[in-house]
Amino acid sequence: MTKDKAVTQRTGNTPDRNHKITIHTMTNEILYLLLPDYAAHEVVYLSEAIACDKQAIKTNPKYVNKTVAATMDPICSCGSFRTLPDYTFDTMPDDYAALVLIGGFGWTREELATPVVPIVQRAIQTGKIIGAICNAASFLARHGFLNNVRHTGNGIDQLKLWGGDNYTNEAQYVHEQAVSDRRIVTANGSAALEFTRELLLLLENDTPERIEMYYQFYKQGFCTLFP
Repeated sequence: MTKDKAVTQRTGNTPDRNHKITIHTMTNEILYLLLPDYAAHEVVYLSEAIACDKQAIKTNPKYVNKTVAATMDPICSCGSFRTLPDYTFDTMPDDYAALVLIGGFGWTREELATPVVPIVQRAIQTGKIIGAICNAASFLARHGFLNNVRHTGNGIDQLKLWGGDNYTNEAQYVHEQAVSDRRIVTANGSAALEFTRELLLLLENDTPERIEMYYQFYKQGFCTLFP
């Protein structure tokens, strides 16, 4: 699904020579936000389920995976994989299906993480689905984004340490692998599969039965399911 946006753009050398162009903004994009040293493994299952079925890459997927970073320069994961972003923080679309904050070590650096705050604020204000795993969940605590939702993360101690006075919702912390509440999914760093399941359900990427089958296949393994 696309949404057309009319934009006035100057052309030529004279300032009064303007014309309107139409930018096609995809509203079915899932935006994966990358900071340096991001934990790529935490979204492997999610991105695969979005783009592929059990036989091949989907020819007509319900959603499209896109990446966002501070600049268009290649960004390196904590495992040394390099990714070329699709958007920057300034050029990312206003309309999209979900914002996924991937964990990793970049969230420990305020100068890298602070520019993400207004992006999350806008996502919450416009009712976007948000996923945050590992240190990204602690980032949400640090900025008060978990104060009105049931949530989890890398343990209550880390959420309190990172959140300080901004984190006031210890009562709704749930010690589970992943928690979904009010369109926000949080998870600890070992919960890539549970994180995936909760987001796929929110996105209605497939039927609940097929999403559960996908989860169990990777959780239990081929040899357990097919002895």
